[in-house]
Amino acid sequence: MEENTNKRSQAHSITIGDIARELGCSKTTVSRAISGKGRIGKETRERILSYIEECEYKPNVIAKSLAKSKTYNFAVVLPGDQDVAEIPFFQNCLLGVCEMAAGVDYDVIVTTVENDDISRLVKLVQNHKVDGVILTRSLLHDEPAEYLKKEGIPFVMIGSSEDKSIIQIDNHHIEACKELTNVLIMQNLKKLAFIGGNSNHIVSQKRYQGFMEGLAAFDIEPNKELIHLDATTKVLVDKAVTEILKHPVDCIVCMDDVICGQVLLDLEEKDIKIPDDIKVASFYDSFSLASHNPAITAVKFKVKDLGITACRILNDIVNGREVASRTLLGYEIALKASTKRK
Repeated sequence: MEENTNKRSQAHSITIGDIARELGCSKTTVSRAISGKGRIGKETRERILSYIEECEYKPNVIAKSLAKSKTYNFAVVLPGDQDVAEIPFFQNCLLGVCEMAAGVDYDVIVTTVENDDISRLVKLVQNHKVDGVILTRSLLHDEPAEYLKKEGIPFVMIGSSEDKSIIQIDNHHIEACKELTNVLIMQNLKKLAFIGGNSNHIVSQKRYQGFMEGLAAFDIEPNKELIHLDATTKVLVDKAVTEILKHPVDCIVCMDDVICGQVLLDLEEKDIKIPDDIKVASFYDSFSLASHNPAITAVKFKVKDLGITACRILNDIVNGREVASRTLLGYEIALKASTKRK
């Protein structure tokens, strides 16, 4: 009798993590099997529930325990490899997340990941500080995403990934950048230069792909001397502009507002007038570009909506609701004076 009581006592001390480790699956999968909510295969659910029954552990007890253990915190992971406080994209994303989080009674913890150093994120997870995580940058080799998957932590990504198991919220970058490129060409701006950022970032690849597809749609062969990727510093942007100006060019297309801002400064220093001497466009709009004289033609994304949507979807995941694997938000093409024809 004493031995049986002992086994029951041990069984009732089993945690979600114990079950996940024993069966070789994630904590999220175990949670979904217990709650009966979320995407999970029938065989996997039955295997988990069968194991729980063998251990004499009641699913409803686990579910109650899960509810009680919520922290009501979401983490937002920002890139730490640059001064993100100066970049409107991340500011607006964060505003959207905070707005939505407040509506569902959650607080937001902000942390950073610099290059491959995910130690701050690991600390948050290991100390059980958050119920879920929002990643704000997608990388080719994505250490934060791989870590969160391994730990079974609910998370979403603002951006795109080749990993279809990751819940993604993004803009139509390829379509948007292709459309703006086509609009410029239809304005008879056929000699297009391009300055892009870090090619390890998925968003950089998507925008560059959109540019190339835009050229291809009009059978325009790209001039490699006019295309400069990985212009990640002021010096590299300056160098790209100098090289581009050695050739006859109708318009410089910038991958984002940060690069575009530096291009505008370079052209001003060289006393090159926009749009009379050369035209300029950006694949990402911001207040600084819209208020520049002349205002800059750009793709307008509703970045705050990215944050709102990401937080709403993460909250749905945490509460066991079904969500779409990928959500794409719209865009607008804002034609301004910087590409105006004479």
